[in-house]
Amino acid sequence: MAKQFDVAVIGAGAAGMMCAAAAGQRGKRVVLIDHASKLAEKIRISGGGRCNFTNINAGPANFLSENPHFAKSALSRYTPQDFLALVRKYRIAYHEKHRGQLFCDDSAEQIIEMLKAECAAGDVHWRMPAKVETFQKTDAGFLLQTDSGDIEAANVVIATGGLSIPKIGATDFGYRIAKQFDLAIVEPRPALVPLTFDETQWQPFVPLAGISLEVDVTTGSLKGRKATGARFREDLLFTHRGLSGPAILQISSFWQPGEPIIINLLPEMDVAQTLIEGKGTIKKQLGNALAQWLPARLAEGLLTAHGFALDARLADMPDAQLRKLGQALNGWTITPNGSEGYRKAEVTRGGVDTKELSQQTMMANKVPGLYFIGETVDVTGWLGGYNFQWAWASGMAAGLAI
Repeated sequence: MAKQFDVAVIGAGAAGMMCAAAAGQRGKRVVLIDHASKLAEKIRISGGGRCNFTNINAGPANFLSENPHFAKSALSRYTPQDFLALVRKYRIAYHEKHRGQLFCDDSAEQIIEMLKAECAAGDVHWRMPAKVETFQKTDAGFLLQTDSGDIEAANVVIATGGLSIPKIGATDFGYRIAKQFDLAIVEPRPALVPLTFDETQWQPFVPLAGISLEVDVTTGSLKGRKATGARFREDLLFTHRGLSGPAILQISSFWQPGEPIIINLLPEMDVAQTLIEGKGTIKKQLGNALAQWLPARLAEGLLTAHGFALDARLADMPDAQLRKLGQALNGWTITPNGSEGYRKAEVTRGGVDTKELSQQTMMANKVPGLYFIGETVDVTGWLGGYNFQWAWASGMAAGLAI
């Protein structure tokens, strides 16, 4: 005989546990199903093991979606302050690291234990590890055949995430269920991911691997000294295959294949103007002059890559050449050939099209009782705790609606 529940939540990650706890604590009989043997691995590894669990500045402007207004309802009803109240209730010490990003002082494990305790407070039943083998609509709701027994549920919540980091269990389960019920999907792709470049094109920059500095990075085109498109000021990291660091992870979510990115390596200064004005007073070779503002190895590498002689005296350089150098540093324009893919991506952009869902409840308009939450949906946050806030908010929206 199939076990009967009011709600079956498939996916015991951030969004899934939040939803299960919310529904369970309001008297619903809830079962939480996950195919993994280890609970909430994505929470466990996040933030270097300390879990960047929210961002105090999180709002709709920090999310990407085909419908940028979709996330407003859930985010306004469950805010970072609401999640912080839960963290404080469990006496989890935390700190703000950078631009509103909040981390556990101790360990991400504390957030997992908190969510487990919230599920326990709602008498949530667990099926883990359990694989859902078939999923069908019935007159009474849904029938799930799993490798640990059949489950009947009046409502099903899909919280199985995206395709990012397959080594910890990411699958396309959520998209398959959406397709089974003819729900549209915005094409998924890796987001918050390092970008790569053509091997030959990148060769001059390989020796710079390991160098990090704060930059402005932009997508789109350069108009004058102003770039169009998304823009972030964050740290950039050179790697053997391309570029990484928070600046690149942020811009990767906005970058479109074939499009260049524009990097201002010295955002606080107009390089050309400073060098031209300094010709009479800076008695240095070009490499040494730039090393005043950039790491010496980076200054040398960039000059070589852009065809400038390291030992050229600044005073002897024509203004036109210095303007060219200034453009190379204030508006370095380079086109990635791809990214490091899902294995290095922190999240998946795209997913179940928000046009198919109610923004108040997260329920599929065409399939009463079927909900999609978290990363499975076409709502993608910036780097810095925003994606967890979407998990909490969307999970709570569905849990309360049920």
